[in-house]
Amino acid sequence: MGCVADVNFTLVQLRYFVTAAELGSMTAASRELMVAQSAISAAIAQVERELGVQLLIRHHARGLSLTRSGERFLVEAREFLSHAAALAQSARGLAGSLTGELAVGCLTALAPFYLSRLLREFAGRFPGVRVTVMEGEISAMEAALLDGRCEAALVYATDLALDLDLRLLTQAQPHALLPPGHRLAQAEAISLADLAGEPMILLDLPRSRDYFRTIYASEPRVRFRTSSYETARSLVAGGHGYSILTQRAATDQTYDGGRVVSVPISDEVPPLDVVLASVRGVRPTARATAFAETCAAFFAAMPE
Repeated sequence: MGCVADVNFTLVQLRYFVTAAELGSMTAASRELMVAQSAISAAIAQVERELGVQLLIRHHARGLSLTRSGERFLVEAREFLSHAAALAQSARGLAGSLTGELAVGCLTALAPFYLSRLLREFAGRFPGVRVTVMEGEISAMEAALLDGRCEAALVYATDLALDLDLRLLTQAQPHALLPPGHRLAQAEAISLADLAGEPMILLDLPRSRDYFRTIYASEPRVRFRTSSYETARSLVAGGHGYSILTQRAATDQTYDGGRVVSVPISDEVPPLDVVLASVRGVRPTARATAFAETCAAFFAAMPE
């Protein structure tokens, strides 16, 4: 039978490596950890000796960079340290009152509608957990999950990486956004065919743009493109065209004082799934599990 080789490095040494790798500098790590730079350097050298690989490249006067082995090891080390903290917490009998840090991500298109209330809900349930948030487009959220910078991310389920697990939270149904004086603004529902040929304001975000195009039988006549939800609303309010959006603001007033009208679409168009994504095969920390359950309860309690 084979045997597992002894590995003689400590959690402290791992923490030194992770901090130096994330900051890209022994000096910066020394300031962050309030430990002598020589101690950090020696600790990382010990880890490299034990593993038999070089993890960091030391550049004279230019800090540190990770080798390919170092990049992979950094992801594993972050996860290992997180689980070690969870184990210590459980051993102290703190499972019922979680503490520590949790890094989560949120898609820019979803953050204005849900993030503040969701964080408030989570803080009310688990006041001992300090949450940090990364906000960005879908590719940035995927990268942050896969390299371990966040444990979970609130995103649309649009062509996501295959190695992510997705927990469905809600579905966003698209609607037409019209200026108040539009001929269809008072309609109970409209068909996309009713808007054929009219100028469109396209919310031009990665992958979302592809979704919007799939709901049309023919290519819409796009007049303006914008990556800003509020800019799209403002352009509609100004009479520059209509838009199709999946999230509804709590007010019909725009930043510049205009107004818009949301009208349901009568066509059978597929909704966008709002999901909580995490890396497949990685055991979540107790904090991440608590956040996932809070998300599920938050969305379940939302009115239809």
